[in-house]
Amino acid sequence: MNNSKKHDERIATMTFASVYPHYIKKVERKGRTKEELHQVIEWLTGYDEKKLQALIDEKVTFEIFFRNATLNANTYLITGVICGYRVEEIENPLTQQVRYLDKLVDELAKGRKMEKILRVV
Repeated sequence: MNNSKKHDERIATMTFASVYPHYIKKVERKGRTKEELHQVIEWLTGYDEKKLQALIDEKVTFEIFFRNATLNANTYLITGVICGYRVEEIENPLTQQVRYLDKLVDELAKGRKMEKILRVV
């Protein structure tokens, strides 16, 4: 992964609201639903639909989005490659959390079963 400070800063200042429509488009194009996307986001962050909408309306950055999140205790089970890089090897915690979300959205869009996406053990 591009571990440069500049790259990490760019991710930190990007707004969740700017990326969210792309997540919806990606999963719906592959036959999944907005509700399933919300389920995945809630599993990762603890944000219910009402809180998620408030964060979108406030146009919070990814830094604030993840700073205020209650990450699922099983996030360490999210492994694999996203954008050519292993998520478990990303050094910057915020960049890693954003890539965790990207990985889960990617798995949803690829048709993976929800219990596998949510790392039900």
